[in-house]
Amino acid sequence: MPSSWLKQPLLALNRATGHTSSENHITKAHLGDTDALGRETDKMHLRAVYDKQMKRESITEGRRSQQAKRKEDEQAAREREPPQIRSSYGTLTDEDEGLPPSLPLGQLSSRHVGETVEFNARLHHVRPVSARLAFVLLRQQVETVQGVLQVREGVVSEQFVRWAEHLNAECLMHIRGVVKEPPDPIKTCSIRDLEIAIDSMHVLVTVDDPIPIDVYNIEQVAEDEDSHEIQLLASNRVRVANRLIFLRAPVMQGVFRIRSGICSIFRSSLEEQGFIEIQTPKLQPAATESGAEVFKVNYFGRTAFLAQSPQLAKQMAISADFGRVFEIGPVFRAENSNTHRHLTEYTGLDLEMAIAKDYHETMDVIDEMLKAIFKGIYARYRKDLDIIKARFPHEDLVWLENTPRLTFKEAIQLLNASGQANGDGKLASENEDLGTQAEIRLGQLVKEKYKTDYFIVDKFPASARPFYTHLDPNDDSVTNSFDIFLRGQEIVTGGQRINDPRALAKRMKKAEVSVDSMEEYMQAFIWGAPPHAGCGIGLERVLFLLLNLGDIRNASLFPRDTKSLPEKKCDHSDTLPYPEADTIRYTFNGEHNHIHLPDLEKLIANYGDATNTAWLDERFKVWRDTDTGAAVGFAEENGYALIMGDPLCDSRQYPAVVGAFLRHLKKAADLRPIWVLASAQVEDILGAKLGWRTLTCVAEERIDTQNASTVTKKERQAKNAEIKIHETALGEAVPEDVRERCDRRIADWKEGRRGRKQIHITEVRPWVSGAYRRYVWAEDKGGEVVGLVVLHRLSPAHGYQIKFALDFPGAPSGSIEALISRAVQSLTAAGVRSVTFGAGAADELAIGSNLRGVRARLLRRTYGAVAQQLRLSAKSDFRDKFGVRHDPVYICYPSMGLGVSGARTLIKFFEDEM
Repeated sequence: MPSSWLKQPLLALNRATGHTSSENHITKAHLGDTDALGRETDKMHLRAVYDKQMKRESITEGRRSQQAKRKEDEQAAREREPPQIRSSYGTLTDEDEGLPPSLPLGQLSSRHVGETVEFNARLHHVRPVSARLAFVLLRQQVETVQGVLQVREGVVSEQFVRWAEHLNAECLMHIRGVVKEPPDPIKTCSIRDLEIAIDSMHVLVTVDDPIPIDVYNIEQVAEDEDSHEIQLLASNRVRVANRLIFLRAPVMQGVFRIRSGICSIFRSSLEEQGFIEIQTPKLQPAATESGAEVFKVNYFGRTAFLAQSPQLAKQMAISADFGRVFEIGPVFRAENSNTHRHLTEYTGLDLEMAIAKDYHETMDVIDEMLKAIFKGIYARYRKDLDIIKARFPHEDLVWLENTPRLTFKEAIQLLNASGQANGDGKLASENEDLGTQAEIRLGQLVKEKYKTDYFIVDKFPASARPFYTHLDPNDDSVTNSFDIFLRGQEIVTGGQRINDPRALAKRMKKAEVSVDSMEEYMQAFIWGAPPHAGCGIGLERVLFLLLNLGDIRNASLFPRDTKSLPEKKCDHSDTLPYPEADTIRYTFNGEHNHIHLPDLEKLIANYGDATNTAWLDERFKVWRDTDTGAAVGFAEENGYALIMGDPLCDSRQYPAVVGAFLRHLKKAADLRPIWVLASAQVEDILGAKLGWRTLTCVAEERIDTQNASTVTKKERQAKNAEIKIHETALGEAVPEDVRERCDRRIADWKEGRRGRKQIHITEVRPWVSGAYRRYVWAEDKGGEVVGLVVLHRLSPAHGYQIKFALDFPGAPSGSIEALISRAVQSLTAAGVRSVTFGAGAADELAIGSNLRGVRARLLRRTYGAVAQQLRLSAKSDFRDKFGVRHDPVYICYPSMGLGVSGARTLIKFFEDEM
């Protein structure tokens, strides 16, 4: 890239500020009140951060130390045991092959009384009674059994009992013991009339640290004082936050067995009636129902949507003469509803079928299928239902052989006759959909009148249905559609679809749905689709209402709602890859001298951005702050300190470190500072607090790895050229022969650029700091290295820098793009969320702080003309292929601190005669 991209605007800056030569620097630069930075209040805040971190670490370390000492004591005591007892408890090592034999607890019966059995189970709970007796609850999925660990001569010792009491819940155990009948039924276990007298007990899989809440505690219940209902003690927030533990609970094991059963019966019932199962795409070109309830996704630079239902694809399958189809699959709704009955992703049970005369044919199929599900669940899963009722009390569902069918108008009349009113005190309308409270009240009224929890409401108003719903031929204010209700809430929405393309286009236009965006869908009807109807059923909604689970999240394996997938906030103490290079820790607990300062490379990995990696070059000096352990990189040129990037330290320490460094320059080095490629946070310190002048014509060019754009055409060209790509893991050494071949190609690359002026802030030295780098290189079919990408590890917030991306002479087209793409993909797979190319020229110059008036306007216009004329953003254009975002970085200088000599110094520093 020609050096003019930086040279011309800097010269323009000098003309604007009025300096013509270095002789004008008689007046010293005004650095501002650097003493005010890093006030005592800031230090007190950081002290509180440090104390909190140390307290947390102390508690953790104390607990681990206590656990380690207890284990040592237990091991020592165990070594003193007689061999027979010593071998009967402990932890099995990796040397033991496979898991020992295990009896399913569900098979235990009275015929086993007196027999010795062996089984594997989770340690559910240990209840110590005395030094000689403990009750050990053991769990296999829904089954729990009580083990009795009691001191017996030559079999169980007091040390054995003590060892068991200290085990953490959820360890996977192997138990051997004798089946006995307990004196009284065991209320805390699913197996109440049997217990195990434990002879031996071994840990198969350890849980080293106590779990915040274990299965035993997460499913404990209590009676509500007001409602007298049995409720789980653990809140829904706790159950979601500790989802894996809650899923292990017998109650949830039962819930998901029944969920599986619903899907199985749904599938078999429809297959018996001639339906076939399909799988429809979940990426759609347009919203199918409501644009306000749809998730947009980036689809190779175009906008796509997550399917709100498989509705359109189901209808197209009917147009393709599939006759009868069904699907079990995910549905996405971007409804911002934080209620107990809404999810943003749920599982839909959908069906669609051609009809001969009337859509009630479909209603009959759905009705019979749902009643088959109810019958099947109560016949097959009685034991699971009893377990669930202990935690979520409810009565069995009541339904009739002939399901009550009300029209929407009849339902409204029933509601209004009862005096049911909405929040505004108005009665229900025949032209508006039912609200949640109205649905629940209607369910109560139907239960009183018809003695059923299950009923159908037909002929919904057109205003409450999507554009594709068929209108009633005798009354276009209502539709041939219906809802099915369970315990007073809707579980099914169904009806006849429009199959006339003209009528469909008219309804789409009225609903403000673009016909052009749904060309494929419309084609299905233009080419002729038979009359058809279908429905969508929310699986979680059915399960939640059938089992009275209280919250729909209890019916979902890993529930997704508006609060799911929160943005992860970086915690200072938890995210640093090198805690020994923690500058806050060093500030309050370090040896404040130049001998024991945190390592520079580790500081880059803890706090660094792309510019900081340049400090590893010999032409940079690195100032170290002995108070904080922080580092600032700069180069001395012509009486100036060219400071590059942000300080390496916790960002909360920036003010103090910037102030200390500037005072050092003023007192010890007598250098004029020009701060280059500073972040917005450092620019605020220099501009707002110290009064420096700031501007930006450069941006850090980052890739969000989850949204990186593809370069398919270039990758295909590289593949066609039979390019082979190799890579190393972080810190893995590149084979010596590959390094030698790369070095030769780097020499070729440099030779090809001889005589051309380049802008750079770092030398091409790929092998330095190898422990913090990853390497990706490409070879052609002859084994020649044709490209090299070097990735340098940065802070967790910034991920990695594409430090070098070298496209060697003669490389096949697409080689470098394929290399970069592969590098980004590998980092994405490793969980890295951000990659940066480093800084690139911006199209426009933006004024920051303390530059205004004619000077600012002239500078902006001059840079704009130069940028356009010299195509300063050419390198950025290449990087834009990968979907970069641009984070501005700043050039900052104190009043009277730049001038012509400063501009020339910058140009000379960045310019390299190759």
